[in-house]
Amino acid sequence: MNPQSIIVRPLVTEKANKALMQSNKVTFEVNPGANKSEIKKAIESLFKVKVLKVNTITLPAKVRRFGASQSQGSNWKKAVATLKAGDKIELFEGA
Repeated sequence: MNPQSIIVRPLVTEKANKALMQSNKVTFEVNPGANKSEIKKAIESLFKVKVLKVNTITLPAKVRRFGASQSQGSNWKKAVATLKAGDKIELFEGA
């Protein structure tokens, strides 16, 4: 897999911006088939930073109701990457 297909999008939430940024962590939605070492290499190559650790969690899809019928999306995977002290990703700094 190439780095662009591993990193789906950055997660810009209140918790990710305030609490995690103070401890030098960034959060991404990633491809569910990617493992921790692939995610680490993708972040390092795309953003030119040093990643110390990657934590992942697979989150279940939400059930949506449309009147009498229900539908369910697909599961998705979240990765929290711990960056080396002094490294920053400018995408998150402006928030």
